[in-house]
Amino acid sequence: MPSVAVRPRSPALAPFISSFQYHSGEIPDAMERILPGGRVHLMVNLYEDEFRTYHGPDSAAVHRTHGAVFAGPASQPSVIDTREQRCLVTVDFKLGGASAFLRAPVSEAHNQLVELDHLWRHDGRLLRERLLEARSPEAMLRILETVLLDHLVHAGNPDPAIPFAASLLERGLPVSHVTSCLGSLPKTFVRRFRRRVGVSPKRFARVRRLQRVLQSINCSGPIDWCDVAARHGFADQAHLIHDFRDLTGLTPAAYRPRSRDEHNHVPVTRP
Repeated sequence: MPSVAVRPRSPALAPFISSFQYHSGEIPDAMERILPGGRVHLMVNLYEDEFRTYHGPDSAAVHRTHGAVFAGPASQPSVIDTREQRCLVTVDFKLGGASAFLRAPVSEAHNQLVELDHLWRHDGRLLRERLLEARSPEAMLRILETVLLDHLVHAGNPDPAIPFAASLLERGLPVSHVTSCLGSLPKTFVRRFRRRVGVSPKRFARVRRLQRVLQSINCSGPIDWCDVAARHGFADQAHLIHDFRDLTGLTPAAYRPRSRDEHNHVPVTRP
């Protein structure tokens, strides 16, 4: 799949954004379950002016948004149409970085796709059209960078405690230990973390542990789930199964990703 990925050129954006990306290529039409990662993205669908997510029994109910959205942090799975990935421009924010471009807390977009015109009004409505008029993927990404600079509402340095706390949670340390390391009151830390990251520290830790589990297993052969549970700090296999089902909507035995490198994409078989 042809793709372009660049880091921000502007020093003002570097503390908040990991990369700008352009992806284009033919993908067979299919439904896929997207597993939660707890991260935040901006996405523009250049193939069609729409994003579709599916819900309910057999994924029969569809929710539609325009083709330029802010994708809030996910802590539950969603089902999408793969046609949305045929030509896509994305912004990958650093942890807590998206809050620099929003006037409301990131937590208000938890598990949601928010249309950009709701956030940036006229600029949000015109962004997709401006990208389609660009002559190259590189020109598209330059336009995107310019728009983000125009909407940088909190230009000060990001809260350094957030990535530090996240790094400890990524290592499996308890929220109480992380709170103690920061010298913060528990309620203050939870409020501060949720405002910047969009989910509570506990939920973030569970989602990131799920991601470590998914990256560690090889579905092409038998998996010792007892061993996986022990290696990733679960109390036992039953604890892992409960957490896995809660975060993905699947049992570990039913997990079959699109490929080893695309562990968050699980094809959906519809009746």
